Amino acid sequence: MGKVYLTGAGPGDIELLTLKAARVIQEADIIIYDRLANPQILKMAKSGCECIYVGKEDGKHILPQDQINEVIYQSALRADVVVRLKGGDPFVFGRGGEEGAYLRDRGIEFEVIPGITSSIAVPAYAGIPVTHRGVSVSFRVVTGHEAPNKEASQIPWENFKTDDTIVFLMGLHNLGQIADKLIQIGKPKNFPVAVISKGTTPEQKTIIGTLENIAQKAKDLPTPALIVVGKVVELREKLNWFEKELNNI
Repeated sequence: MGKVYLTGAGPGDIELLTLKAARVIQEADIIIYDRLANPQILKMAKSGCECIYVGKEDGKHILPQDQINEVIYQSALRADVVVRLKGGDPFVFGRGGEEGAYLRDRGIEFEVIPGITSSIAVPAYAGIPVTHRGVSVSFRVVTGHEAPNKEASQIPWENFKTDDTIVFLMGLHNLGQIADKLIQIGKPKNFPVAVISKGTTPEQKTIIGTLENIAQKAKDLPTPALIVVGKVVELREKLNWFEKELNNI
């Protein structure tokens, strides 16, 4: 049996890939990759490496998660080094825990290689620090994929009342509902919000607004997109660096 590396590909910029991730990618016999992993990373693979796409996007799944788990397992039965390449970090809304548990139950050795999560990297590339002295001493990372009006929601919305910074991943299609829910629990309508599309890539675009108007202002942004709610958004005016570099090219 081979060994599986549950590997974080980082947020998009290929130079944010870790050295350890780069090493196992170069050693891999099989790479099983998702939609958010920069496809340029696959060019690092050795000759003869088999690359299997199992990407997911809203409404379109190449394979459901249980079948992806089985693909990883079967790959480990026929190859020495298997890399499961996942955008961002495999344990931050990446289903990496489910995949690791599936492998462990079947006696397959695995290792987790953390990746730089988009929840901090994408705001940083937009000039928004998730914490800042005198502004924010904490931040919360939340899935935005679950609609706020879902009856059996696992999201503790009432706990968000006093949060300094809230980062929503995969929430663009639910942006209006998310904003309405935050207003309902007591956030001011004029509370600052940023939506960052295709963060850390040359296509990055950031829209700034408030809880009251952000859904309308960001309605045409493409996915993937990340939402930042908090007064740290106001720091972008001084700290915006990446998009200024892009505009100078």
